[in-house]
Amino acid sequence: MSNEQVENGEKDTRKPHPEPHFEIQIDRTHYVVTMKRMTGLELRHVPTPPIGPDRDLFEVVPGGSDRKIGDDEVVEIRNGLRFFTAPAQINPGRDGRAQGDRRVAS
Repeated sequence: MSNEQVENGEKDTRKPHPEPHFEIQIDRTHYVVTMKRMTGLELRHVPTPPIGPDRDLFEVVPGGSDRKIGDDEVVEIRNGLRFFTAPAQINPGRDGRAQGDRRVAS
């Protein structure tokens, strides 16, 4: 039996289920994804170019602590999820001064 016919021989007028889509944000840029579950690594490949290993990926948790997403961690995707990236390692300047700030004692 073809997809267009039902058991009584009448034409099937139902439309195929559309692929689900979810609207998310990464670093304030809007994206549409179609997977219900994505790993951190898959989320890193949504933007072009992908998010590099020099940045960490976080899920925004309204009213709570933002959650760091590891590459192997699975995220349940839903509309409105927001993510942001931050440098993976922050290197503050020595003695609280910016690097290159060399003062000469008088």
